[in-house]
Amino acid sequence: MDRIWQWAWDRYGAGYSWVIWLVMFAVLLPGDVIWSSLVVGFEKSSRYVEASVVTVIAVLMLSLVVVLPGTRRLRGAEAWAAGREVDRAGALQDTYAWTRAAGFRATGFRTIWVAVLLMVVGAIAGASGPRLVQYGILGAGFGIGSALFGMHSFIEPALRPARVALACDDEIGDSLPRSRPTFAAWVNLSVLAAAFAFALTGAMLAATFDRVRDVPVLCVVFASAQALLYAVPITVGAGFAGSLLPVRDLAEGTERVAAGNYGRRLPVVQDDDLGALAASFNRMQAGLAERQRLQAAFGTYVDPALAARLLEQGDDVFTGERREVTVMFVDVRDFTPFAEANTAEDTVSRLNALFEIVVPAVVDTRGHVNKFLGDGALAVFGAPNDLADHADAAVNAAVLIRRLVAERFGDALRIGIGINTGVVIAGTIGAGGKLEFTLIGDAVNVAARVEQLTKTTGDAILLTQQSADALAARPPGLIDRGFHALKGKSASVQVFSLDQASTG
Repeated sequence: MDRIWQWAWDRYGAGYSWVIWLVMFAVLLPGDVIWSSLVVGFEKSSRYVEASVVTVIAVLMLSLVVVLPGTRRLRGAEAWAAGREVDRAGALQDTYAWTRAAGFRATGFRTIWVAVLLMVVGAIAGASGPRLVQYGILGAGFGIGSALFGMHSFIEPALRPARVALACDDEIGDSLPRSRPTFAAWVNLSVLAAAFAFALTGAMLAATFDRVRDVPVLCVVFASAQALLYAVPITVGAGFAGSLLPVRDLAEGTERVAAGNYGRRLPVVQDDDLGALAASFNRMQAGLAERQRLQAAFGTYVDPALAARLLEQGDDVFTGERREVTVMFVDVRDFTPFAEANTAEDTVSRLNALFEIVVPAVVDTRGHVNKFLGDGALAVFGAPNDLADHADAAVNAAVLIRRLVAERFGDALRIGIGINTGVVIAGTIGAGGKLEFTLIGDAVNVAARVEQLTKTTGDAILLTQQSADALAARPPGLIDRGFHALKGKSASVQVFSLDQASTG
């Protein structure tokens, strides 16, 4: 049935209320014709044609009263379908108001309408006065049962295409559905109403045929025929299938979210707790999408490994922990003259081009770029995440950076890299809502001084004795550059360089 509604909206949206009227007429007519025929048959009359004509007219009029084609409540949706500019929020709210009013009209008018219809048909068939009263009671019972069944299962799905179109993947309708009555209450009511209506029809069907007195097993035949040819198509095809669409939407939505797809909202199209749940799901999905955007933005400014750990465990995990790491400083040689001779845009572009090499090289070797320092960068291996071979990783990163810089810039840009291994305090410092993950310890200062020493020795890479001792496997081309005095250090520090020809 949902495909029929969608097709009707796509093709006849500008006059959609008239489509609803015709479909309602087509859905109600078979049941009412059956009842009219049963009354005529029960009275042993042959006036089926007259009864059918009266029934068609009555159902047409009843459908008009319930739907009110062209009603103000649906004009906004129809105008939107026609391509005119409308207040979508107001038009969407009107569709909810229409379904509530139509539901009440259907329950009240159909109960009376079918009761009067069967009394008129009974009169046409020649029934007596007391019998007409009984037909009125039967009609009221069938009318209220069928009305309560269709109040939610027919009217709500009918407006689904219009509401999806008006919402336009927007949140304007999230606050409209009511949380009461619940979907479960509607389903229970619909099941009871349908069971009552079809049981009443079956009883009347059996009572109409005299042969049932002689062959009671015919009741099984009548019940089976009614269930297969009438009850099942009406209840499953036209009723419950449409009401269960929001459940399917929710199931599909959870699968999308589980796969990390937050870009498609659920249609909020039903005036019950399922509609409210769909709106709540959309808010949850928006929160997850916002979290994903924040994480992506956070990862742009903070090392992805650090960002992931902070999001999972909170920043209290970095209150300060002592650990052995290898620190690497990368700096550009003679960058000040370059900055003076070029525009600020060219200077920034040159630095970004360098860091496009440095950052991936550090990350690929399981290191962490801690901060950028003007024309240089500080990287650490072994914090915040543990790394057993941190010294080897730092040397590999340095060799890779030197090679890639030479390939890209040649002699136009030269760098110096200083590496040192030692114990540091790794944690967050700051206050007032501004925190920074940093390294504190003499090992960091020594690495910075060793990087400065490359200008004296003329090497691109220098590492201290501590780093050389921490290597699991010394690389070929490790050259002893002897002991050197470093600023702030009372004892000289032994350093080693890496021969470029041997390390590539």
